[in-house]
Amino acid sequence: MKTPNPKRGKTAVDTRSHVPLAERLRPRILDDFVGQSHLTGADSLLRNVLTSRESSESAIFWGPPGCGKTTLARLLAKPCDAAFKELSATDSGIAQLREAFEEAKNLRKLTKRLTILFFDEIHRFNKAQQDVFLPYIEQGHVQLIGATTENPSFKLNAALLSRCRVFVFERLTDSDVERIVLQGIRRVSQTDEKSIDLSPKVLASLVSLADGDARTALSLLALVLGSSPDTDEATLLTALRQSVTTSYDRTGDSHYDMISALHKSVRGSEGSAAMYWLARMLTAGEDPVFIARRMVVCASEDIGLADNAALPLAVATLQACQNVGMPECRINLAHLVAYLSEAPKSTRAYEAYKRAEAAAKEYPSLPVPMQVRNAPTGLMHQLGNGDGYHYQPDYRHPVTNNYVPEEIKDVVFLKPEGDISDKLWDKDALRRWELKKNNGMPWKGRTGDHLMNDT
Repeated sequence: MKTPNPKRGKTAVDTRSHVPLAERLRPRILDDFVGQSHLTGADSLLRNVLTSRESSESAIFWGPPGCGKTTLARLLAKPCDAAFKELSATDSGIAQLREAFEEAKNLRKLTKRLTILFFDEIHRFNKAQQDVFLPYIEQGHVQLIGATTENPSFKLNAALLSRCRVFVFERLTDSDVERIVLQGIRRVSQTDEKSIDLSPKVLASLVSLADGDARTALSLLALVLGSSPDTDEATLLTALRQSVTTSYDRTGDSHYDMISALHKSVRGSEGSAAMYWLARMLTAGEDPVFIARRMVVCASEDIGLADNAALPLAVATLQACQNVGMPECRINLAHLVAYLSEAPKSTRAYEAYKRAEAAAKEYPSLPVPMQVRNAPTGLMHQLGNGDGYHYQPDYRHPVTNNYVPEEIKDVVFLKPEGDISDKLWDKDALRRWELKKNNGMPWKGRTGDHLMNDT
C-alpha cells in the first residue's frame, strides 16, 4: 500500500523545515500531553509542587529519552507566574549557568518573580560542577527542574539530591506512542488540509521501532511524510528500519540493567531468557569481555560447588573473548551462557564467605589459636606456637585442632551440602512456578504439611 504524501504547499507544520518535526509537534496544552498519567493528574504531587506559588521546591525528572521530560516541564511552567529559562549541559557551561542565575537573582529582587530553570542532561555535569546550583536553590532565586536519563543516585551529588524531589518518568507504552503519532498526523493534516493515512503495517512498524521514544516516533513519521508518493510499503518499511539506531548506552543504566537481567536469567536457569539478553547486548555493541567477566563471577556465585567445571569454562571463555574477539567470540559466550543456565546451582561457598566476612568485621582482633600458629624458629616453639597440633597425614584416623578463636568456635560458616535451614518457603512464589513451569502440578519437593497447607 502506498502512503500518501502531504501537499508541498505552505504549512505551519512544514516537513521541510529545519526544525525537527518532533519539536514542532510538542503539545501546547497539558490536555494534549500523552503518557506519565501518574505525574500529570490534577491532584498529582508533581503538579502541586511545580505550580504552587507558595512553593519553590526543585525537582529532578528521571526517565528514558523521548518520554516527555522537557515537554512536561514547559507545560507545567506555563500557568506559573514565573520566568522560564531552558539550558542544557550539552551546550552550556558553568559561566552560562552563573549568568542565568544572576539574571534570576536580579529578577527576583526587582519583581519578586521566581525563575524556573529547566536544565537538561544534568548528569553530564560532574559532581563537583553540580555544586554551582546549590546556593541559588537554597536562596530561592531559582526553581530547578533537572532532567536526566541516568540514575540520579549515581550521577548527582548528595547535596543536590537532598534539595530536590525526584520524579520518575516511565517509558512510553506502544499505545502512548501510537496516540502521539496519530495526534501528529492530525495536526499536519489540518495545516495541509489534506488527509494523511498510514497503512496499519507502517503505523505498527513505526510504533515498534520507536521503542517507547516519542522523539524517535515523530522523526520516523517525518521520514514517512517526506517520502515520495510513489514509494511502496515494502521500501518504506525498509527505510524506517534502516533509519533507527539502537538506544543502548554502554555507560548508562541500560548497560547495567541488561547485564543484571542476563545474570539473573542464568541464576534462574532460564537459558532462553539469558540467550536473549546476551544477544541484545552483543548486537548493541557491548564489550564481550565485560559480559565474560560477569559470567566468571556468576560461575562461582551461583553455580559454585554444584558444578566445579563452571569456573574453568568461564575463565576459558573470558580468555577466548580477549584473544578471539567479535564476532566469533559470541559463539563462546553463547556456549558459556547455555552451560551456566543449565548447570545445577549452589551458593554454599558464596554464602559461607559472607558469613565469615561478617564475623571478621565483628571480631577484627581475635588472636590465632596457639595450636595452629606458625613456628618456623626455636623461639616460636618455646613461646608455644604449634603446641599440640595434629598433622593429619600422620594419623590412621580423623583428628581435629583448634582452628578458630574460642569466641566463634561454634559458628558454622560453610554449611553442609543439602542444608536448607536458612532457605525461605514461599508458598505463593512456589505456586506461581508450578502454574507457569510445571503444568500446574505440585512440585516434587512438596511433602507433609507443605503439600497439605499450600495447595
